[in-house]
This record gives sequence, structure tokens and C-alpha cells, in this order.
Amino acid sequence: MSPPRLIAGLGEIARDHDALICDIWGVVHDGQAPFPEAAEALRRFRHSHGKVILLSNAPRPPGSVEEQFRRIGVATDFYDAIVTSGGAVRADLASRVRRDPSLALYYIGPEQDTGLLSGLDIARTGIDKADVALCVGLADDLTETPDDYSDILAAMRAKNLTMLCANPDLKVYRGSQLCWCAGALAQAYEAIGGPVTYYGKPYPAIYDAALTAAGRPSRALAIGDALITDLKGAKAAGLAALFIADGLHGEEIEPYTPEHLGEMFDAAHVEAKAAMRALRW
Repeated sequence: MSPPRLIAGLGEIARDHDALICDIWGVVHDGQAPFPEAAEALRRFRHSHGKVILLSNAPRPPGSVEEQFRRIGVATDFYDAIVTSGGAVRADLASRVRRDPSLALYYIGPEQDTGLLSGLDIARTGIDKADVALCVGLADDLTETPDDYSDILAAMRAKNLTMLCANPDLKVYRGSQLCWCAGALAQAYEAIGGPVTYYGKPYPAIYDAALTAAGRPSRALAIGDALITDLKGAKAAGLAALFIADGLHGEEIEPYTPEHLGEMFDAAHVEAKAAMRALRW
């Protein structure tokens, strides 16, 4: 594969595209503070070139993501829509409950994210009585690791519960701290033979939803900082990609050269037309 072109700003390639499908965490903010230059770059693209759709593996509905924006100071005027894995899993759960009103669910994750279930007539229960499990993350991702869930996963496997993974990410930075995500628990569950259904990047359905929200553009550009979700998903969806290097992969990107990034991409079986340190115009 060809090494990516290193660019200083989105403006260098903006005219080649009619929509942006942009990651949030690691590109627009770090979970604690906004990246104002990223918002300004997206704002300028939206003004002159096309729609901006934010695509996130957040295990929350889009409205909850906007609430976080307001809480940490991210602007809300630089995008047209937000599409999330949490929104996708909520829609699936609503469909499941319509088919089976007695559906019982085992929940894995922090209590603060149970808003994903708000308004759904669904009973939370223990593993022994559950029909399905929903994983939105670790209950305390600042102190826990997937190893802390080995007994829970073993009990789920004994009942052959399907895990609905609301966030396929393995890890994410919160400020400067690297935290485990739901995808890591799903991966551990699959390793012992457990069935998992994933929602979000890199899976095709979430890209189809994002492209529909963008009006089915013909030259959309995907932007993200993760090889196995953002770039892998973009490639599967047939989208050109812009890699944001100073994000999830940290020191792995050094030396920051087209050749080294190309080697990283080849190893992960992904590609990107261009790369930049952080999103700016």
C-alpha cells in the first residue's frame, strides 16, 4: 500500500471531498477537554464543502454525547448529526423488546451509562435469569481491567448468553490515562467461545447510517485516530481516510514519517490517503 501523505491541515485536501465522517474521542476531544482547532476545521469544511457527521463508538445515544460536549466545553455548531454505537444498540434492544416483552437483560458497565436503557420496557436481572447481556464498558474503567471480569464472563459463557457490545473500542485515552473499553471485554468473551454482537466501528451498518445522515455523498472522507476501528471501518466502507496521529496510538507513530506510518497501516491491513498530527484547518 502507498504511504500516507503528511499534511499540515484539512484545508489541503478538503476540496476533494463532499462530506466528512469524523470520529469524536481523540479527534474532537480527549474526554476531559475540547480540541478547539478540530472544531474550527470541521466548521470551515461544513461551511464550504459539505456535511459533517460525527461517528462515535460511545455507548450512549447522540443526545447524551451532546450533553458531554456542553459539560466539557465542546462547541455544538460544527456538525450536522451524531451517529453512535449506543444509538444503534438501543434501537436493536427496542426491536427485541417489541418481539419479546418479557426480555431480561444482564447489564455490564457503569451505572451512569444506564440512560441507554431509559424509556425501554426491559428488565435488568442477574446472569442466571438473563436472555441477553449488554456490555457498555467496565464498571470502573479507571481501576479495572478485563481480567477482573473473568468470573462474570465464565458464568455468561456457561449459559451461552449473547453479549451485545455497545462500544467495540478496546482502549481510549481519558485525558492522559489509557482506559479499557467494552470491546476488550467482548474480545475476552469471544476468546472463551462466547457469542458477541458488535455495534459501531468498524462494522458496516454504522457507516451506512452515517452516510445516510450525510445524504449519501459520493466522496466522503473518514477521519479518525484508531487503526482497528476508524481506518479498518473506512476501508470496509470504501471511504478514503485521514489518520489523526497524535491520538490513541501514542508513541507507536514515531518516527512520524510516511514510511513508518505505511508500515503500521500494512501490519493492520488498513490504509489512509493522508495523516496529520491533530485535526486543524
